[in-house]
Amino acid sequence: MITKRRARTRQRLLDAALDVFAEEGFGRSTVEQVCDRAGFTRGAFYSNFSSLDELFLALWEERSARMLEDIRAALAGLDPDDPESAVRAAIEANPVDDGWYRITAEFTAHALRTPGLRRVMAAREEAIRDAVLPVFVAALDRLGRRVTDERALGDALVAVHDGTAVQVLLRPDDDAVRERRRALFMNVLNAYSTPREQP
Repeated sequence: MITKRRARTRQRLLDAALDVFAEEGFGRSTVEQVCDRAGFTRGAFYSNFSSLDELFLALWEERSARMLEDIRAALAGLDPDDPESAVRAAIEANPVDDGWYRITAEFTAHALRTPGLRRVMAAREEAIRDAVLPVFVAALDRLGRRVTDERALGDALVAVHDGTAVQVLLRPDDDAVRERRRALFMNVLNAYSTPREQP
């Protein structure tokens, strides 16, 4: 069982790691830098994490859980007469974050060079997709639409998110890029669902 004190220590390490990884880059970050930023010793680090890889994965899991909560909350207020507003809210609940994107891109490159870590990342990606997908399936159901291929929809949503994130980051002041991002999400939701037959 994790004590409150240990949970606070772990959280401070996660918060410090986010800052260090964003500033230094994952590949140049060290345990010492994370400990210095958090105000802890290496002993505190290693009593919570075995490596920077494990620390990153914990950070990723934490952010993914928060993202899922935010998307679920955004889609809970879905108006069947204005589905695009709910999709817009869901997208805005998971904004493109420059620092986080840089961290995940660097860690993904690192994982691609490490077979065991690559498998862990693939499993985590699938877990996130499988957690987010039912939220969108339920939202489409409330709109009177049936998903035709859930796995394909999940993969397409991830692909749109990741691909358009780069475009938004490269042109942060271009509203047209963000609008195309929203439209593409809506197109994907419609492409992988059909109107449910009325009884």
